[in-house]
Amino acid sequence: MNDQSSSGLLETTQAPAVVEMRDIYKIYGSGTTEVRALDGVSLTIRAGEFVAIMGPSGSGKSTCMNILGCLDVPSSGEYWFRGVEVGGLDRDELALLRRNFMGFVFQSFNLLPRVSALGNVELPLIYEGVRPTRRHQLAMQALTNVGLAERVHATSAQLSGGQQQRVAIARALVTEPPVLLADEPTGNLDTVMAGEIMKELVSIREQRGITILMVTHEPEIARYADRILFFTDGKLVRDGAPAEVIP
Repeated sequence: MNDQSSSGLLETTQAPAVVEMRDIYKIYGSGTTEVRALDGVSLTIRAGEFVAIMGPSGSGKSTCMNILGCLDVPSSGEYWFRGVEVGGLDRDELALLRRNFMGFVFQSFNLLPRVSALGNVELPLIYEGVRPTRRHQLAMQALTNVGLAERVHATSAQLSGGQQQRVAIARALVTEPPVLLADEPTGNLDTVMAGEIMKELVSIREQRGITILMVTHEPEIARYADRILFFTDGKLVRDGAPAEVIP
């Protein structure tokens, strides 16, 4: 489904590391109640890769995504993001890292219901202190890029689920982050709309060279990625191309 050329794959394998996890553990409780949500995970993700994270419920995939997105911290081990050891950052520095280098897309869209598509996409720019005229221009361009130029003044209630997710993608990308994290981005969409959203993500990656990290439980969605990380019981048990990981 992903038609990335072999030369593109070669470029990706030679790209610098964006993410490096070294022997990461995330442990809840202790003694007989101890749960290892992540159990000695090590991995490297390079610039420009589209990586899907899969596994059954309770496998550790969401915990891994939360740590990758600096929304949680490991119990032990090292997490390096773009050459910075994240464990050495305080809460404000983590927030700054997320704001400057990461975009987030969630299953539930998380749009302000009474605010227009344009207003929703402008929000991250408001937090960055971008002037209103420039903010408007950037948000308009972001919505145009996801095919919503004619719907910029519509509120969430006036948009379909697929259109709302496109607004969420535009909002995540309006600050041009190098990394996009998507947590079940098609979970609330029908099959047709899910396919359209995935094609949009593939196109964005090809145009911008952005790194995409996506959690999904759906094999058909995971096949859009270059690479799949499959978790079981907190361990990374398979790591490879979709054809190698998905039966």
